[in-house]
Amino acid sequence: MPPKISVCIPAYNRAGVLPELLDSIVAQDFNDFEIVICEDRSPQREQIAEVVNRYSSIHPGLIRYFENSENLGYDGNLRNLFEKSQGEYCLFMGNDDLMCEGALAKVAAALSRHPNIGVLLRSYAAFEGSPDNIVQTFRYFDQELFFPAGAQTISTIYRRSVVIPGMVIRREAALRSATTRFDGTLLYQLYLVANILVEMNAVYLPDVIVLYRNGGVPDFGNSAAEQGKFQPKEQTPESSVHFMRGMLAIAQYIERERQVKIFRPIVRDIANYSYPILAIQAQKPLGIFLKYGWSLARLGLARSPLFLVWFFAILILGTKRVERLIVWIKKRLGHTPSLGNVYRGESR
Repeated sequence: MPPKISVCIPAYNRAGVLPELLDSIVAQDFNDFEIVICEDRSPQREQIAEVVNRYSSIHPGLIRYFENSENLGYDGNLRNLFEKSQGEYCLFMGNDDLMCEGALAKVAAALSRHPNIGVLLRSYAAFEGSPDNIVQTFRYFDQELFFPAGAQTISTIYRRSVVIPGMVIRREAALRSATTRFDGTLLYQLYLVANILVEMNAVYLPDVIVLYRNGGVPDFGNSAAEQGKFQPKEQTPESSVHFMRGMLAIAQYIERERQVKIFRPIVRDIANYSYPILAIQAQKPLGIFLKYGWSLARLGLARSPLFLVWFFAILILGTKRVERLIVWIKKRLGHTPSLGNVYRGESR
């Protein structure tokens, strides 16, 4: 019988931190799962295989490991993981992140409490260096919420699904939606989320179930689909603008093809919470940052006054002060504040 959950790991380099991730998964107090790893032809393939073989010998039958014959890139490897998995749901983990104690049991329980779930949106925390050093928690709402299928739900879940660790997606729905259209955007999960939630429901889990490791060096830009769009080891202003264009292009495509009015609400939501989008390039020379901000504004983000507030707050206060303020507000509230008209689903 297929497992309830496939824990899916797209592996590319970072063999040195893979044991920590696997330790956090095999320690779960939940048995109805498998681990699926697809190695994407990275320079550290041999080291990754060595780690996987060591854990497979200790936990026979738990890990299924595949080596791609070519570098598929981020989006292609996510799609590959859905194809290789056997679980009812796929839960994704970045190859340098960590799973929290009891995470899989909490996910399975939430999925069982609500009907026809296509996507589970989770809370997560970011750490630097040691997992004891939590620098920020990303809890979008203060309680578990049910989101019925449709445009409002897509508009809320969409932007909040960019960070991959802990994202849970119904495997059969993902297979039905499969496409190569958005390869090279690094946003395949957003396409799936938007497409699936036209017809299926979502649930939000307020428990922090995964820890995201800050400070990793990006490996994007090696596959054929990513070359010329992203640069390995560096996040350039051009790559950030391409990333944002991808977010908007996917929303436009789903609105047109599935006849759901989501584009404008999604643009507003992105703009209202645009601090991290701006901050990622804020350390560049002033002229480059100003040009970057103008590029984002031209995409339509400047229609929201909050985009301009974030932009000038960075210019006047700097990212460190703004980030400290954001963290303080979130700690006081216990969750991320609602900016604009954010649909909250239903409390059940």
